[in-house]
Parts: sequence; structure tokens; C-alpha cells
Amino acid sequence: MKNSQLDFTGQTLYIGIDVHKKSWQVTILLNGMKVKVFSMNPNPKELNNYLTNHYPNANYHSVYEAGFSGFWANRQLQALGIKNIVVNPADVPTKSKERRKKTDKIDSSKLARELSVGNLDGVYIPSTKAEALRTLIRLRRQIVNDQTRQKNRIKSLLLFLGYSVPEDVETKHWSQRYIKALRNLDIEHEESKATLNELLNNLNFIRSQLVQILEQIKGFIAKDQQADKTVRLLKTIPGIGPILAVILYSEIIDIYRFKKLDELANYVGLSPAIYSSADKEINLGLTKQKNKYIRNYLIESAWIAIRKDPALQMAYGQLCKKIPSNKAIIRISKKLLNRIRTVWINQQEYVIATVA
Repeated sequence: MKNSQLDFTGQTLYIGIDVHKKSWQVTILLNGMKVKVFSMNPNPKELNNYLTNHYPNANYHSVYEAGFSGFWANRQLQALGIKNIVVNPADVPTKSKERRKKTDKIDSSKLARELSVGNLDGVYIPSTKAEALRTLIRLRRQIVNDQTRQKNRIKSLLLFLGYSVPEDVETKHWSQRYIKALRNLDIEHEESKATLNELLNNLNFIRSQLVQILEQIKGFIAKDQQADKTVRLLKTIPGIGPILAVILYSEIIDIYRFKKLDELANYVGLSPAIYSSADKEINLGLTKQKNKYIRNYLIESAWIAIRKDPALQMAYGQLCKKIPSNKAIIRISKKLLNRIRTVWINQQEYVIATVA
């Protein structure tokens, strides 16, 4: 029952939540003091009941780190009246002693402390519909990775048995003709032949999964007028194919949340990591903090773009006079990202040879 003798009107509680599959570690700060540290079931309603019973009428602010648990808890906490944010773990300031000794209590206390002093900014929370599309598109990438692993298993088996892998099979795309050639290899023992056939059967199943998922993605995009228009516009940019256009849409969702190109570049992971001390500043290369679903694809697309877009081709040539080609293509990737942002914001097709 709610304690009717207590009234925390006008006071603010800062709640750090270290989320786990089976439990939450919770730290509550009030007036700069740690008033409660406890473990509980991973249930937003239970947390809300505890807060309203022990600290009635207070303002509740909570935070947890983005990760395996997604955003469902954030949505439920918000619906219950708790002002929750979800933060990128890499963005949480951490003391040196907290790096040396990591426990659930320390993590939840750190989150509550940094929230109370205003050091935390929440990540973008997509709608449930947008998140559902993103989940399907990320599944496609996982299955693509499964396909690569399966191909490596097949090549490893052939090498283990002493067979040369056919030259055609070294290419990225394995056609049905190549797979048939593998099935027809003259392998001495039936057991080894059966092993190869099972691996090939599994590969064909994975390929059929990819085809099915791609058709589903196309169908869902077609049903969403805004998504369909944006994807079609992005495909007009040299180097941006159908898959990358869909990935960009599902990962970014709302381009207007990035006020400047540098903000978008930072999100993607195309901004340099800088070490600064006194009057020295060292560029450490690309930051490790990135959107892993976009950056690598974008860099690959930049190689295609410089062959199709004269303006990017010219810019790449000029950059290569000053820096190595692998660094020059990173600069081109950022230019390509600028084209993506411009086309998306203006909702107009890209015009070849426009200089950024």
C-alpha cells in the first residue's frame, strides 16, 4: 500500500537500471544521495509500484543502456509516467575505478549518478512499426553471414579431403551451375560425399531463405508510401543499390533528427577519433563507435560511386594525390553520405555530377 504519510511532491528521483534477462539492478538517488540499491524482476510495472509506494508524488527519471533488451521497457516505463531514456553504453562517463571493477551495483549507480548531473543523452527510439521493419532487415544480414559461413564450411571440407576448390567457387556468388559442379565432384568415399551434399543442401536452404525475406521486405516497403518514396529516391544516387537503400531507411528512419552532416557522419561512424592533449591533437582514424549495419556497406558503395559519378571520381583523384587510396575512399564515403542526406531531406532525385 502507498504510504499516505509521505509526500515527495517537487522532488526528483534519479533511477539507474542495469538490465539483465532475469533481473534488474536498480539504484535510486535523491538529493544527491544514494537512498536505495536493490535487485528486482525485469518488470516496469513492479518498479513503478515500488516508486509510488515508497516515494509518492515524486518526479521519476530513469535510464538504462541500449542492448539486447531493446526498447520495450522504455515504452512501458514512459507509459507508466516514468521519464526514461535509453543510452549508448559507450556514451556513459566512467571513472577509472569503475573500469577496473565492474559489477551490476556499480553499473546501476553510475547510470543514476550521470543521469542526475545531466551527463546522459538518450538514443533515438523508433516506432514499433519501424523497429519491426529494422528487425526483418537485420535478420537478412544475419542470414547472409550464415551463407558465408556455410560456403567456408564447404571449402574447408574439400580442402580437408584434398580436393582443389574449383576456381569459380572462389567468387562471391555461387550460381546453381557451380553448386551442381560441386555435387558432381568425384569423391572417393560415400560418407564424405554425403557430408558435402548435406552442406550443399543447407546452403540451398539458406539461399531460399534470403530470397523469401527479400520479397517480404519489398512487400512491406511497397505498403508504406513514405518508405517506398524514400527508398526509390535513394536508389537514384550512384553506388546506392536496393539493399543499401532499404538498410539506410530502416536504420536512420528519421533523417531530420540529424541537424548537420557531421551528426549523421558520427552516427554512421565516419567521424575520426581524436586524441587531444595540451596543444597536440592526433587523428586516430575512424572511430570504433559506429552503426555496423551502415558503415561498411557505405564504404563499399563509395568504390562503386566513384566509377559512376564524375564529381566523386574527380574528388577521389584529387584526394589520392595527398593521401592513400584507403583513406581517400573514407572521405568519398562522407561525400556520398552528404548526397544521401540531401536527397532524403529535399525529397528529390539525385542529379549526376553535382559537386558536393
